[in-house]
Amino acid sequence: MVLMQAEKTAIGSICFLAGPFTLLENALVLGVIAATATLRRRPTYLFIASIALADVFASCFFTTSFLDFHLFRQSDGPTAYLFKLGGVTMAFTSSVGSLLLTALDRYLCIHQASSYKVLLTRRRALLCLLILWSVTIFISFLPLMGWRCPTGLIPPCSRLFPYVNHGYLACWTSFTLVLLTLILCAYALILLKAHRHETSMTSLQGAAGTGHARMRMDIRLARTFGLILLILVGCWLPALSFMLADVFVILTHTQQRAFAFCSTLCLVNSAVNPLLYALRCRELRVALLQLLQRLCVIGRCKKTTQDLPPGIHFTEEISCTAITEHEIPTNGTMQLHSVSEMVNN
Repeated sequence: MVLMQAEKTAIGSICFLAGPFTLLENALVLGVIAATATLRRRPTYLFIASIALADVFASCFFTTSFLDFHLFRQSDGPTAYLFKLGGVTMAFTSSVGSLLLTALDRYLCIHQASSYKVLLTRRRALLCLLILWSVTIFISFLPLMGWRCPTGLIPPCSRLFPYVNHGYLACWTSFTLVLLTLILCAYALILLKAHRHETSMTSLQGAAGTGHARMRMDIRLARTFGLILLILVGCWLPALSFMLADVFVILTHTQQRAFAFCSTLCLVNSAVNPLLYALRCRELRVALLQLLQRLCVIGRCKKTTQDLPPGIHFTEEISCTAITEHEIPTNGTMQLHSVSEMVNN
């Protein structure tokens, strides 16, 4: 609780803006994947759904816990504080772990294209997610299960997180850095494989314009992955650097205030993830538009039924949701006759 009043206002504004926005967009991604059967069956979108679920938890747990601690100065006991911290840790660790699974999915799709569907089935994807979330939950709540400091902030306790042992903080930070490194390696191997493939295709075709097309493709791919990695590293590395420094040196109040701002970048990363991993996928955008169209049709149908006279009762034959494009002329005529007969009666 070292923030000045101006810093509280700035951080509160960031959390109040990024928190609800992160929650809404990740919930939208989850809803689209859950409502679309073709997306639910594909491992790629299961991993994207795991990212969205973790970021939903992050937007809820981080925003409430962070504001409660720094702005409202709520002093919880060790158990309550470590429980809240465990929820935040679980959300962010699951988010980074799901990003790693997404990177490995893309790696297999490039390097094992012929046997990709055999190697990564839906059952294996669900098993990977089950293992990921189980390990994440176990690691995140280790301080609550006993790996803690008896005092609040006196060494060997962390100066950033009360009741958190330096050993646990070092282990969790190292684990997260390993996950980030594996993500970087996966995307680097994807770029290398794509470059070699395009080079071999150019040498086989021997066309003059193919080299320029290959260069443009390589540049587009490098820009896409570069943007993903830049945002990922830029959001996570500052906070992780302060955590590692906290293990070895005693941080000043100024450094602790800087860490508070850096930790909000992790929430920003959760807000950007749907834009990078979900809404860039054409299939998911098409599924979103189809879902919105279905909701609009249902809304129009309900409005139509409400505008009809109260004496008319619909049967299954004249339900507007059961009409297809080929059945509109015949069924429409039958419905008109049946409705007119009911009105006459």
